[in-house]
Amino acid sequence: MADDSFASHKRDPIKSSVGTVAAQKRRQNAVTVGKERRESLVRAKRLCRVGTSGETDVSAENDMMIDEEQSILEAQTASAVEELKSAIAYQGKGAMQKRVKALRELRRLLSRSEFPPVEAALKSGAIPLLVQCLSFGSPDEQLLEAAWCLTNIAAGKPEETKALLPALPLLVAHLGEKSSLPVAEQCAWALGNVAGEGEELRNVLLSQGALLPLARMMLPNKGSTVRTAAWALSNLIKEAAWVLSNIAAGSIEHKQLIYSSEALPLLLRLLSLAPFDIRKEVAYVLGNICVAPTEGDGGKPNLIVEHLVSLVQKGCLSGFIDLVRSADTEAARLGLQFMELVLRGMPNGEGPRLVEREDGIDAMERFQFHENEDLRNMANGLVDKYFGEDYGLDE
Repeated sequence: MADDSFASHKRDPIKSSVGTVAAQKRRQNAVTVGKERRESLVRAKRLCRVGTSGETDVSAENDMMIDEEQSILEAQTASAVEELKSAIAYQGKGAMQKRVKALRELRRLLSRSEFPPVEAALKSGAIPLLVQCLSFGSPDEQLLEAAWCLTNIAAGKPEETKALLPALPLLVAHLGEKSSLPVAEQCAWALGNVAGEGEELRNVLLSQGALLPLARMMLPNKGSTVRTAAWALSNLIKEAAWVLSNIAAGSIEHKQLIYSSEALPLLLRLLSLAPFDIRKEVAYVLGNICVAPTEGDGGKPNLIVEHLVSLVQKGCLSGFIDLVRSADTEAARLGLQFMELVLRGMPNGEGPRLVEREDGIDAMERFQFHENEDLRNMANGLVDKYFGEDYGLDE
């Protein structure tokens, strides 16, 4: 934001509101440890290789596939969908175990390669079967596997993501308080991939009431103090913030919905008090609701001044400046971009005084000789432009 255009990196902080298509595929390498998944999967749409429980079946060496292997994978997928159909129809002893086994096999196939066999699954009729498996009263293991399959289908091409439309009401419903944390998190991940596809699907999600349950997912855990539950809740909050950031990257109406919802005070609190990785996710949401969509990639984003002023008055600037001080280059860039909005957009030229009051000048000056050229140029450009030789002479 301090330069002529947003630099492209991972998820383009705040940039997705100003000219990029949120559905750009940012494929990631396979990961094998549950806690590492969140750090390596920051992108508009994400393929689920590791489940919310930390389980994984796939190694990175499986990513590169020749055409013949891909054909075999597609045939196996079609067979797995048929097996799922049979398992759903079966009503005898061990019916639930049979369904879960069939779901797990389909999920493994959809997690197998850099280009999973989503088209084969859709042609074989997977979506209505997966919707059946999301029905209320189903065991958590079944719900989790079905939501995981849908997550990876939603990470596909635009037409493949749109195939999830029949599943959206149940995915939203399973965000509720009666769902287990792993099930709610996996459903949120699937919805995040849908929201990452574009404005049309974001409108569908909002019309189906996704905003409030996502906001409520960010409330502090009022029950268990078990460490494992706390870690799961942390992932859940991060997932909810990521979905909201995709929604906030949409139209003015989308931004206004988040700005006026009960999510906003929660987001502001999380920016100040949450662990670092959650604060970074939250910063994407708050940054995106302050800039308006524009045509093309050139130039600085247009401001939504009302939103910016309100957020700054509520004390969010210090949270962004803390990100500038972090060793994480993505977070530092996001903090600098928000500082540029404040410096440029606050009424009556208040921006520089506000940034100085929060020790923002010192935070930027640490980049004076930084090894990252983009951050160095961004920070030095802001200091030179807004805090040059003439700064303060009018006092």
